Amino acid sequence: MGISSLKTRDFRVLADQELHFDPRWNYFCGANAQGKTSILEAIAVLMRLQSPRTRTFGDLVRFDARGLVLDGWAAGRHMQFYHSTMRRKLALDGVEQQTAAAYLELQHVVFFSNEDVRLIRGTSTNRRAIMDFLGTQLIPGYRHQLRNYIKALRSRNRLLKDSAARWREIEAYEPPLCEAGQELIRARHSALEKLHPLFQTAVQHISGGSETDAALRYFPSAWDFSAALEAHRDADRNLGQTTTGPHRDDLQFLLYGRPAAEFASEGQQRTLVLAVKNAEALLLSETKGHPPVLLMDDIFGELDANRRRAVLEQLPDDCQRFLTSTSFDWLERPSGPMWKMDSGRAIACRK
Repeated sequence: MGISSLKTRDFRVLADQELHFDPRWNYFCGANAQGKTSILEAIAVLMRLQSPRTRTFGDLVRFDARGLVLDGWAAGRHMQFYHSTMRRKLALDGVEQQTAAAYLELQHVVFFSNEDVRLIRGTSTNRRAIMDFLGTQLIPGYRHQLRNYIKALRSRNRLLKDSAARWREIEAYEPPLCEAGQELIRARHSALEKLHPLFQTAVQHISGGSETDAALRYFPSAWDFSAALEAHRDADRNLGQTTTGPHRDDLQFLLYGRPAAEFASEGQQRTLVLAVKNAEALLLSETKGHPPVLLMDDIFGELDANRRRAVLEQLPDDCQRFLTSTSFDWLERPSGPMWKMDSGRAIACRK
């Protein structure tokens, strides 16, 4: 399993190039803004058709380019993805795919980022994004329901903003909105129930046992979405938007029963977000029967040696790992190929 090669063209800052990867460890070093994160993002987009950094494919196209191309071998299959303003193409073993279902079952990923601490401090948008990134990989049909929900939500909101729209027209979008929304609520709750014990174990392991009472709490905007939509009709009409539903859900990190965003230290918050990513990797490995690819973007520089070791020790043994850092001086013995990133180009510098 894993990804053995990657070709990029006009993806972010990346130059046109081809890279071949080790099945276990791969390292990318270099100064900031040279393309380290873009390499990891390109791997995620090729395998999951989803960026952990943006919801818009247009953001991924290199400046002044007409479109982007990603091409690689993963899980023993040839995967190709092309995107431009005019067309999107997806191919598996040279055969263009009409749907993404078979393509997305091949390989799964977990993306760790130095900016993940924003999951605790930042807006609920970031926390919904991690629920969706996990849900699309873990639960069959999640991606389809999410797309249906977003489509119906946009249509309903467009009519709510139109003062001439009749309520009967608005109501027409409510059955598909409620059906998809209720499925998302159920799926998120199910996924987080499975993730929670793995998260608690990961927190204790990474912290060396010093953090013994951590929790994740799912806060749906409404458990009964249809009833909530009915109750919020007047508010929706007045504000010109749908004010309840999965697009307003949240996830809270707790430590000793209190919101981590309000009182946990920087180190504690970082431990919590690393633990939730470790838990994702373990859950995907257990559920899918094969390990995910781990994309670890500059997460070790601010950790002490014990926590670096603890993070890596707890991950599934047979995961393929990609690590980025401005320097790997702290790493005694790199156990795989290393590239230096310079102006969007990866230069092999050590093995």
